[in-house]
Amino acid sequence: MLKRIAVAELRLGMYVHGLCGPWLAHPLWRTRFRLDDAADLQRLRASGIAECVIDTARGPDVAAPEAAAETAAPAAPGPEPAPAEAPRPHSLEQEAQHAARLCAQARSQVVSLFEQARLGRALDVAGCAPLVEEISASMQRNANALLGMVRLKAHDDYTFMHSVAVCTLMVVLARRLGHDEAQVRAAGLAGLLHDVGKARIPLAVLNKPGKLGAAETALMQMHPELGARLLADSGVADATALDVCLHHHERPDGRGYPHQQAGAAFSMPARMAAVCDVYDAITSNRPYKSGWSPDESIALMAEWTRAGQFDAAVFRAFVDCVGIYPVGSLVRLKSQRLAVVVEHLPHAPVAPRVKVFYSIRAQIQQPPELLDLSQPGCGERILGRESNRHWRFPFLDELSVPAPPMTPGARRAA
Repeated sequence: MLKRIAVAELRLGMYVHGLCGPWLAHPLWRTRFRLDDAADLQRLRASGIAECVIDTARGPDVAAPEAAAETAAPAAPGPEPAPAEAPRPHSLEQEAQHAARLCAQARSQVVSLFEQARLGRALDVAGCAPLVEEISASMQRNANALLGMVRLKAHDDYTFMHSVAVCTLMVVLARRLGHDEAQVRAAGLAGLLHDVGKARIPLAVLNKPGKLGAAETALMQMHPELGARLLADSGVADATALDVCLHHHERPDGRGYPHQQAGAAFSMPARMAAVCDVYDAITSNRPYKSGWSPDESIALMAEWTRAGQFDAAVFRAFVDCVGIYPVGSLVRLKSQRLAVVVEHLPHAPVAPRVKVFYSIRAQIQQPPELLDLSQPGCGERILGRESNRHWRFPFLDELSVPAPPMTPGARRAA
């Protein structure tokens, strides 16, 4: 039977069915578990969460005073607590500020993980769980806000923010594939940790501005095994994290590394990570090359999928997540203006929200204007994609970052 009790009444051996409080306050990775660890009990009592739900059919009930136990009639069972509500949808602008803070927090946590790895210390993987919870919740409220934020990477931030971006993409992809929330969080954590082995690769190789030599390539290709070893040595037993770390460079055709997995041996989480990892890598600016635009990258990856590099079903689901015109894509409108996509709308895959900023006819920039192409009566539509290799706008990434809409007065002043 499920029973709501005060956290102060928890004792070892009880089965915790749920914690009554916001996700951000939860101190533990698991949501349903037997409370066998005194350290977990201490964390719960110190968390500030006032109540929880226990399952007395799977563990002890609250101990009652002996006298009361002899005389009191059995209490009528109370109503079963309602399941925790999913985060309410937010507009892109509402979620933008939270997404910016979350990116900064995530970067700091990944930097700390890599520093632990470089110093030979055990990785604090348990401390990543609340971060993954926050990312998951943000993606439920409005996925476009965080997807836009994680695209912004300085050259020296790539390794860290790439991990955050892959975590974010894994969360949204896992939901699209119908995974339950525990699997969604496991996929997110795996994405966050997938490249931790690069902490053991010399920086001269990791950040080399030119093509790697044969020996350097062989060294770089050791990072999956180095990462899996780091996780295992740190006591990480999560099968998804270990598998994704070790196998995110495998391919369905068996031509990947390190184990040339194919068929059923190449797991679904690793197939997902292979897609998310490559998408973020090829859309990011690196010391040795500029990133491709999101829509160019989707087109390239479609070709690579046909050639056997990615799981076709996983790639189709990924495109559904990021859109035909992903956030950051440069597009030409019917009015002969250029715009950058700022929000993918699942109900209108060819009519996203865009930020118009350039007149092709006049060949001048104009004050940025947000436009929802899906709105009834909107006379604009996308004619096609444009390559920034031709236009060379240096500010597209920043322009695609979600921000509160400009007021008419501010637009005139701009």
